[in-house]
Amino acid sequence: MLGNWQVITREQELPMHSIPSPSSCPARVDVPDALAALARFITLRLGCERVQIDACQRLSGGAIQENWLIRARVLNGGLQADRRWVLRTDSPSSVAASMERSQEFAVLRAVHQAGVKVPEPLWLCQDATVLGRDFFLMQALGGSANGHRLSTDPELEPMRKGLCHELGASLARLHGITPDHPELGFLPTPAPDPVQASIDQYRHYLDALPGSHPVIEWGLRWCELNRPQPRPSRLIHRDYRTGNYMVEAGHLAGVLDWEFAGWGDPREDLGWFTARCWRFARPDREAGGVGALEDFLGGYQEESGYRPDRDELRYWQLMAHLRWAVVALQQVQRHLSGQQQSLELALTGRMVPELEQEILKLSGAPT
Repeated sequence: MLGNWQVITREQELPMHSIPSPSSCPARVDVPDALAALARFITLRLGCERVQIDACQRLSGGAIQENWLIRARVLNGGLQADRRWVLRTDSPSSVAASMERSQEFAVLRAVHQAGVKVPEPLWLCQDATVLGRDFFLMQALGGSANGHRLSTDPELEPMRKGLCHELGASLARLHGITPDHPELGFLPTPAPDPVQASIDQYRHYLDALPGSHPVIEWGLRWCELNRPQPRPSRLIHRDYRTGNYMVEAGHLAGVLDWEFAGWGDPREDLGWFTARCWRFARPDREAGGVGALEDFLGGYQEESGYRPDRDELRYWQLMAHLRWAVVALQQVQRHLSGQQQSLELALTGRMVPELEQEILKLSGAPT
């Protein structure tokens, strides 16, 4: 099953851009070697006497961005308080994200203010003397984001209904953010027809890959011929799925990884979250492998007043499988071409036939 073959990497988006050459960038400093400078930066932001960083741990994942868990003590007036933050910055990757850290920080701040469950954004640093690159700090969350664990943990059984409702409601709050938001003017102007724009983009990147992929071409053409009327553009996450949010004690702690957010059709997020390819070990659980679709859509409708019908959702689930299939082909090609030798990227290619099977099924093609 697709859910048992997930290999999660961070390049979950189609555009691939080169990062600036090293000569054009300030000297990088590894985070563990910059703790003194980092402590001074946080001390100034807090306005306290001193911050003592006791531990710095690289978190798993993140080929485009590095995430570091910072454990510290805040000392002030003879009092001491323990704190946990996450530092997020660029990694030395051959592929750059579509959003700068200052822009991601602005998005995180906007969605936090809108009531979306996210880590609280704290401070942005663009002083190159600290790390040699931009970074920001956010509140650390507790819990787990492991998709296989969240889809199978028996302790979550009595809480799955409420968790799915929270996931739907939080996504609806995100989709309440409109393109006239005063802090998000840096995001590209929404396309007049986001559905066709996505189809064109997927086709463009597919055409750049070697070989022929008739099933994916079939799916793209089917979506083009059957595309629905677009809904007004809203801020969408573009990778809202199990594995990109934290769950603690059965509740949604926060949604992660906002570097690909932008304006688009909100149904794209709904299809991505509910697509079979992101249900991990429980493909029978339509809400991201963690619960019932009814509970997820109920939370979304309660907050937004909108609920897609089955045909709408099926269309956007097909779009999700098309996008993931193109990304999977891109990733395996990076491995085969020698651009980035990686077992993860190589294994991603093993998923393509199952993605293609789901594309045929969702489009109603004879199999």
